[in-house]
Amino acid sequence: MTTETGASMFRVMLRMQIKPGMGQDFEKTWYQVADAVTHHPANRGQWLSKSAEEEGIYYIVSDWVDEERFREFEKSDRHLEHRTKLHPYRSGGSMTTMNVVYDMARETAQRR
Repeated sequence: MTTETGASMFRVMLRMQIKPGMGQDFEKTWYQVADAVTHHPANRGQWLSKSAEEEGIYYIVSDWVDEERFREFEKSDRHLEHRTKLHPYRSGGSMTTMNVVYDMARETAQRR
């Protein structure tokens, strides 16, 4: 999909439920292995957020050039290794994918 500014972007949001008492270790491990995603040529950025409302809930959001390149990464050995390191902390979770329609930060930057 192409945004109104002409650039495509595919966004992935993971909701991760972390086992009680393991939040700090999860955060450290995520930070240590985040390069597996961030340094992938098709990745446009990645964020880790902690829920302000639900105990033990984290969100990982990553932006990709397009869905095809994300799916290639998702099937890669690099991703499997990344997931394996984070798996011991998880007690549940889900994934949502979406196509970005407007990127206001990019639009604002282009106007300046």
